[in-house]
Amino acid sequence: MLQPWRTGKVIRITDETASTKRFWIQVPELESFDFTPGQFVTLDLPIHEKPNKRWRSYSIASWPDGTNVFELVIVLLEGGAGTHYLFNEIKEGSELTLRGPQGVFVLPDPVDRDLFFICTGTGVAPFRSMSYHILNQQVPHQTIYLVFGCRKFGDALYGAELRDLETKVSSFRYIPTFSREEPGEHCTGYVHKVYESICTENKLPSAENPDLLVPKPAYFYLCGWKDMIDEAKQRIQGLGYDKKSIHQELYG
Repeated sequence: MLQPWRTGKVIRITDETASTKRFWIQVPELESFDFTPGQFVTLDLPIHEKPNKRWRSYSIASWPDGTNVFELVIVLLEGGAGTHYLFNEIKEGSELTLRGPQGVFVLPDPVDRDLFFICTGTGVAPFRSMSYHILNQQVPHQTIYLVFGCRKFGDALYGAELRDLETKVSSFRYIPTFSREEPGEHCTGYVHKVYESICTENKLPSAENPDLLVPKPAYFYLCGWKDMIDEAKQRIQGLGYDKKSIHQELYG
């Protein structure tokens, strides 16, 4: 069911990186803003006469906590009318017109396989929401691999928080990989070699033929730029996984 347009109040804004801000939005008319991790909201911004030119959708970066507040993480896009409005005109106390939650990019039920969350940029937002929801609600699960493609160290949104989470939860693995950093103790390059390496190492003997190794069951969730998602879908199927194992959320 399509949600009605509501008024949200921006109660907090912080800089996450030089070009990325976190916005906490309260929906005063609701006691609780209920959503499923992975869903998004649409903002109606006063930047154009035509409604469809004003609408901008963003994945919710927080997790359901019973309050009427949720978080968005937004990157400033060069020439982007929507993000320039949000960065330059919106202050703490500003109101926004919004609709949501929306979307079907949500966790499987049950979470009975390994989860690969593969993302670039602010595509980490729904996976932060999903990961914390699984862990906070003690949802039975296998291993969670959050593979985050960044250019430089400073681009790893929520990096310190996710590294800390990895130290506390043995089933959660946070693997950022940096395409424009020199090799070191961190991963370098693109996301594809990271999940391909894990999947290759995790193969299991086939039930029909124990001498034959087959891919360990897994779900793949992809969020980010189209080029990354298109390449990932091809590579994941090349590893032997079915198309039905792959879920995607495009942006840009």
